[in-house]
Amino acid sequence: MQHKPAVFAVSDTYQILVPVTYPSLMWVRVGERCYYDHANGVMRSRCKVHHMTVPAAELDEAGAYTICERRIPHRRAYCSKPDPVVETAFPFYPVPQKDPRAYMIADAHNRVAEPVRAAKTFGDFDFLIFNGDVPEYSDTIRSLMTVFMLNDKLTGGTKPLLFTRGNHDLRGKYAEDYAQFAPSDNGRFFYTFRLGSVSGVLLDCGEDKPDDHPEYGGTICCHDFRKAQSAFLQSCVPDTDAQTRLVIVHSPFTTRYEPPFNIEEDLFASWAELLRRNVKPDVMLCGHLHRPGVHPQGSAFDCLGQPCTVVVGGKPANGYYAGAGFTFRADGVDVVFTDSDGKTLLSQTIAKL
Repeated sequence: MQHKPAVFAVSDTYQILVPVTYPSLMWVRVGERCYYDHANGVMRSRCKVHHMTVPAAELDEAGAYTICERRIPHRRAYCSKPDPVVETAFPFYPVPQKDPRAYMIADAHNRVAEPVRAAKTFGDFDFLIFNGDVPEYSDTIRSLMTVFMLNDKLTGGTKPLLFTRGNHDLRGKYAEDYAQFAPSDNGRFFYTFRLGSVSGVLLDCGEDKPDDHPEYGGTICCHDFRKAQSAFLQSCVPDTDAQTRLVIVHSPFTTRYEPPFNIEEDLFASWAELLRRNVKPDVMLCGHLHRPGVHPQGSAFDCLGQPCTVVVGGKPANGYYAGAGFTFRADGVDVVFTDSDGKTLLSQTIAKL
């Protein structure tokens, strides 16, 4: 394996993604059951990243999984001869019900060493959040591997991950293939999740300027993509069993931007109303602005009707990075911003409404 497995939470499953640089067959074993990377019964071997989907409850209970791989240098119509199976076992630590901790990395823009140091300043965590623009662009496979490089150093395949796209992820020749390199719900980058006592929705604002902006050269059609998410939010229902409910989205869409970034205000205001009614979130986690901050409802930052307090994390600079850590308690959310210089920049508690 080129990188350690990345275990992403999607709905009530984990999607286990493993990048490779050679043709191989792959499956994962959880307990006595195997889950294969296949396309309609045909095991995949020409992919850059293997995808295996397992029931979350099953992996949580097992507390371990095994990646099984067979290189297949020559795939033939008849009598292919793959190499022997290589098995690699990993422990897995499900998110606890009581006071889980998470660290969020947004806007890393291909940085690895600096976000790792910032996360280690926060200390131990139970799950890791990748909240958009972790690669600089989607123009090279190496850039898309930034998520996996960070996962290698911070979880080693042993803890759950959450993932959303940022606007930079839509740029470059591999942007149309992004679902091959990241978790999705049948190719969609918006879905629900549940990790221990924390649940929520992950959304994707797409690009940050109008679809016809010259910068995109006619390659973007995000308006219809956002309308599909409106329909998704209309079908959501609050997870009343969860202790904490989150919205995770790269762009803080309920603030107001100067032209040409002042897009979709009516649609985003409707998202906020649907979230208030159908998700009832305690906090919304964002990036995009490169200015960490905590923004309560009714502040100057709230222009389109925030459904809850918004936390913006992720500050990249030359040789520097700051991210956000969270502790999700029964009565509130503790937020701390930490940086790659080993400093704590801000600590604040968000009371639940």
